[in-house]
Amino acid sequence: MKKLLLSFGAVVLLAAGAQAQVSYGLKAGVNLGKYSNQSDLAKDYQTNNVSFFVTGFADLPVATNFSVQPGLSLQGKGNKYNFDGDGLDGKSTTNVMSIEIPVNAVYWIPTGASGSVFLGAGPYVGFNVSGKQKYEGNVGDWGAEGESDIDFGSGDNEMKVIDAGANFLAGYKFGNGFLINAGYGLGLSNLSNNSNSDNKFSNRVLSFGVGFQF
Repeated sequence: MKKLLLSFGAVVLLAAGAQAQVSYGLKAGVNLGKYSNQSDLAKDYQTNNVSFFVTGFADLPVATNFSVQPGLSLQGKGNKYNFDGDGLDGKSTTNVMSIEIPVNAVYWIPTGASGSVFLGAGPYVGFNVSGKQKYEGNVGDWGAEGESDIDFGSGDNEMKVIDAGANFLAGYKFGNGFLINAGYGLGLSNLSNNSNSDNKFSNRVLSFGVGFQF
């Protein structure tokens, strides 16, 4: 974690020292979330949990066709199971809302249409702020039918507050500033406090969205 935070500081200081015009942008779209390290049974039933994201960012050029984009993002994550077999028939949904601080390095590839393809990657640190689990039908050991809040903290039955990982993004910026983009969030932090390795899990989030860079 310390190395990750130091990396954040290094790229922000590098960008702050760049002698170029800073622009700002806003992106929003759909998140498709899952969790890693699922049991064989869970893998058979796990599907994408549909949520959303909203991200504000600054674009700080540091070299020709290269910039750094620090930002602030509201991210909906989690996972979902649709059970149909093995004596189970129902749904289990986990929704978690996280506030993230991403810092992405972005490379721009100009095109002949006054726009640019962009490719990027970088680290993020997230803070889980709210969550809820919902069960429908017969879901066995996954829980009784109903819903409950997710507790965050250091207890065995709580989810960790801090998440960290890497972002990967690609898209196209039109000449008028309109953006279309896709991304992938690779969680590198174990979100479980349980010491049993079978209970470890991390975020995996595929995203699609649009935006505008001013």
